[in-house]
Amino acid sequence: MNSFRLSQVFTIFGIVTNAFVVVKERQNTLILMRESVVSPDEVIGAQCGNEIELSTRVVESIEKSEGPPLLTKQFDYDAPLTTLGGRRSRLKRSGAQLNGWIPDIESFCYGLPGASAPLGNFDPLQFSENASLQQVQRYREAEITHCRLAMLAILGWLAAEAISPLLSDGKVNGPAHLHIINVPGPLLAALTIPIGIAETYRARRGWVEPADNADPFEMKATYYPGDIGFDPAGFKPQDPADFAIMQAKELNNGRLACIAWIGILVQELTTQETVAETFHSLFSS
Repeated sequence: MNSFRLSQVFTIFGIVTNAFVVVKERQNTLILMRESVVSPDEVIGAQCGNEIELSTRVVESIEKSEGPPLLTKQFDYDAPLTTLGGRRSRLKRSGAQLNGWIPDIESFCYGLPGASAPLGNFDPLQFSENASLQQVQRYREAEITHCRLAMLAILGWLAAEAISPLLSDGKVNGPAHLHIINVPGPLLAALTIPIGIAETYRARRGWVEPADNADPFEMKATYYPGDIGFDPAGFKPQDPADFAIMQAKELNNGRLACIAWIGILVQELTTQETVAETFHSLFSS
């Protein structure tokens, strides 16, 4: 009797699972039909489980077409195989080069630069596994922003420990993480103004207005993660291949800076010595 009931449970579970799969496939088919014009035979193919092949054909047909621009609305950013076609088409039609990058489903992180030897496609926690294009773009935006912040933090940390004692007649010294207690409150409050201006500029450049979309975290289709248009020295290469190389170098140096800053902070919290004092202790002993 118990085995009979168990078989009934598994049978019901199988029916429910199959029903869910059918509903999901029909939803994906509707999304494809909204973003492009497909034939009935292709719709039947999608319902039979050929969404990847169909999506590829739709992308190719859209890129070759000369019709009017597609709607800018995205229907489901959690289904990258069905939304990528419309996104690629809008990139093409808008004339946006995105620094030579066009999302590629089959590539690691949709083909974004940053994977370098010897680690290659390094993602031990699998953040990018089954991630949508929107998620990968937000991950890269967060990574490149923290990389740049870490590189600036390293320089600022070392400069503060070297210069602050000279500017304050020795009143502000020691590890940099203790300097903030000597900074006047009004000055700290004033620092929030340029930070707010910079973050507002970045948000308006890279993100869709929340009022225009239900997803407050949706990024613009024509925005390349991290490219906020700030290049006063003109270092940004115009050639896409050279840009990919420079982007990889920036990421690698930034990743190293993130690790280095954590190491410096842990060292100073442990020894209560500046970086220079720690080096002096290590090499003098």
